[in-house]
Amino acid sequence: MQLEEARDAGFAGGFFALYVPSPRVPDPAGVPYALPLPDPIPFETAAAIADELYDTLCSLPVELARSADDFRVGKVTAIVHMEGAEAIAADLSNLEAWHERGLRSLGLVWSRANAFAEGVPFRFPSSPDTGPGLTEAGRALVRACNRLGILVDLSHLNEAGFWDVARLSDAPLVATHSNAHALCPASRNLTDAQLDAIRESGGVVGVNFAVTFLREDGSQVPETPIAEIVRHVDYLAERMGVDHVALGSDFDGAVVPSELGGAPGLPRLVDALRDAGHGEEVVAKITHQNWLRVLRATWH
Repeated sequence: MQLEEARDAGFAGGFFALYVPSPRVPDPAGVPYALPLPDPIPFETAAAIADELYDTLCSLPVELARSADDFRVGKVTAIVHMEGAEAIAADLSNLEAWHERGLRSLGLVWSRANAFAEGVPFRFPSSPDTGPGLTEAGRALVRACNRLGILVDLSHLNEAGFWDVARLSDAPLVATHSNAHALCPASRNLTDAQLDAIRESGGVVGVNFAVTFLREDGSQVPETPIAEIVRHVDYLAERMGVDHVALGSDFDGAVVPSELGGAPGLPRLVDALRDAGHGEEVVAKITHQNWLRVLRATWH
């Protein structure tokens, strides 16, 4: 991410993912597609890589968020987010140490299976109902995150796991970077029933800018217009209410509309929201206020 340019464009912070990579999942050559996922990653391997990524994050000119009050105009504040819990021991013995280091958001999976849950493989068209729910270790991890005040991210989690978290968690349900399955039937997107559960919990969905999760045809077309992002924002706002819609980007993790580019292009998206009829109060909720509300309700 271009931090200085993003800051100058009004970007004040977001989720900075510690993602332990697998061998590259191939890009879809066309649709329909069903991409194979790589094998699980051992804890020892993942823990060492996550430590390196954390050190790299700490070397950047950003502040680490420990409170929703840490975000300021004119500086970039990073939420330490683990995308996939492979670096957490199955007995949770290192979770509190990660919390002390600043971990405030945790995705149970990045699509591939681990000790805690199974994610959705990348398929189009496909429902997110692709496998079993949380393991016993996964249920213990959700309860521990609730106790510590770590946000549990539902993006990448399959539908059975989603409903397990919904039954267990006493925090607002959050999908940091997911879209509406009704508009784009990719496995990674959320069904109307899932959206309703997020609304009822007081949670939020961050709209993902990945073109394959935006477009009705699921194609990877960089020339996809910003209007496709607005289309998902509008659908989510109508289904859940505007208090439950935010921006989730997936910058540096996906092909996003070339018209938007990276974080310095966010003002163009804000202009598109205004052009679509969203007033300043609604735009403020979508760009930052809804995130801050959910973080305050989750972190303690």
